Amino acid sequence: MSRTKASTCEFCAGRLKDKRVTIQHWFDGRLYEVEKVAAQLCQDCGERYYHAETLDAIDAMLRSKHPVEKRLSVEVVAAPS
Repeated sequence: MSRTKASTCEFCAGRLKDKRVTIQHWFDGRLYEVEKVAAQLCQDCGERYYHAETLDAIDAMLRSKHPVEKRLSVEVVAAPS
């Protein structure tokens, strides 16, 4: 899974570890939650890194007919002034 050259976080210099994560991904004006996405996760600050090929593959999947495991309802609110 490790396809990036960096082995340390560019923000805190922490060690990166390969992991599968859940992400929120906007595509074509819609928000999707995508599970089991390959990422590198900083063990110190939690920053996530994704390979461009991984994100392109997600877009391609969403562009075509794809299985939906569940649907979620989300409220959108404005922060108090």
